[in-house]
Amino acid sequence: MTVTAFAPQTEERFVLARQVADAVLFEGYVLYPYRASAAKNRLRWQFGVLVPPAWGADCEEYDFQHTECLMEPRQGATLSVEVRFLHARRRTVQRVRQDGGFETVDELRLDDRVLVPWDEGAEERVEVVAPVAELLGDGVTFPFRRPAREETEPVLDETGKAVGRLVRRCAEITGTVRLSARELDGPYRVSRLTAVVENTTPWMPPSPPAGRTADRDAVLPHSLVATHLLMALDTGSFLSMTDPPEWAKGAVAACRNLHTWPVLAGEPGRADLVLSSPIILEDHPAIAPESPGALYDATEIDEILALRTAALTDEEKREARGTDARAAAVIDLADSMPAEVLERLHGAVRGLREITGDAGFPDEHGVQRPDTPWWDPASDAGFDPEQDRIVVDGRSVGRGSRVELRPGLRHTDAQDLFLQGRAATVEAVLHDVDGAVHLAVTVEGDPGADIRREQGRYLYFQPDEVLPLEDA
Repeated sequence: MTVTAFAPQTEERFVLARQVADAVLFEGYVLYPYRASAAKNRLRWQFGVLVPPAWGADCEEYDFQHTECLMEPRQGATLSVEVRFLHARRRTVQRVRQDGGFETVDELRLDDRVLVPWDEGAEERVEVVAPVAELLGDGVTFPFRRPAREETEPVLDETGKAVGRLVRRCAEITGTVRLSARELDGPYRVSRLTAVVENTTPWMPPSPPAGRTADRDAVLPHSLVATHLLMALDTGSFLSMTDPPEWAKGAVAACRNLHTWPVLAGEPGRADLVLSSPIILEDHPAIAPESPGALYDATEIDEILALRTAALTDEEKREARGTDARAAAVIDLADSMPAEVLERLHGAVRGLREITGDAGFPDEHGVQRPDTPWWDPASDAGFDPEQDRIVVDGRSVGRGSRVELRPGLRHTDAQDLFLQGRAATVEAVLHDVDGAVHLAVTVEGDPGADIRREQGRYLYFQPDEVLPLEDA
């Protein structure tokens, strides 16, 4: 029977995974410089937005996410699923009138912050627990609903006097989680798990439409934002979708993942928990231990953001603090960050170890190789770029040979394609450490050929990209 409460041990396993899931949930939530007036903060909510069906039919956004992955559940296994998303809520700012009533304003200036209208994101969770045996066949369907609501918060000045209030309004949203499983044929007991999250909100766009931007602003309160899934087995394991075992690669390739991608999550070395995210991650993603805290900006670089945030003017910081509580926390974090914490952001080396040639590394047959350098500088003595020659199309080619250039798409870039059919002179035959051969050439008719020779700045082609001409 399907239930909606996690066992204590399952909740404990989700705690570590939620550290990364929180980064997904708030990715791009508020962008540097963390002020509502910044142009890029007027186009937010870019990841995992599931819109109502009436809106998704006419735009490039979708009303569902479809996840498929492989699992090896043991007898009597139970699957726990947590859907997480942000519920956008509109915040308006009101000032106290002389008659004691309230009026809506564009801003309310206080000593420590400037309050402005803003769309906040409230975290929502939908939890489903079901025996894997119930998922076979048609599976289970779990509808959920978040009602419309309105909340007010008084705004007090430095003396404690009420000078206004914040009014937050949420629209109703409804959705469905559908879970199903199918056992696959093969030598191993493997099942394909399908998890679909849908926005079923019966919202209709205003008529006539006021333009794409206005329509999207109108639909966001009815949408599931930054939607992602956490799925755990109490007994059994999932297979990696990015690095599956050889026998499972065909079944992995047959899985359909639409608008999301599942990876193994939780503690490294375990495979009983999956994070399905609209942002592509690697297996067992983790927050860098050097990170001082959430900075929310998409594709963030902690050191640069921390420095830039600390350099904001006092007036800019006042506006940022009034924009959002999370933006205010970022400002406070940057202002209070000790020098030693900032120093850690400058760079980190992980897995550092001493390398002594091939020592300790077996070859492809499992045989321990001798302790020799991976590259012996003395071996270069056997090569002479100005004297070496190679055979191309049955003819000897070396320095001074004339060749016709025939750039290959596998080796070259678009600029080299302009040299198709041009004659060139070979200046040197070069060998790299991997054993590949490259021809350094100058193009005939190039007025800068002499300068290229003096500076050793040549064009390089592989032997199968040239056709020998008569020798010079």
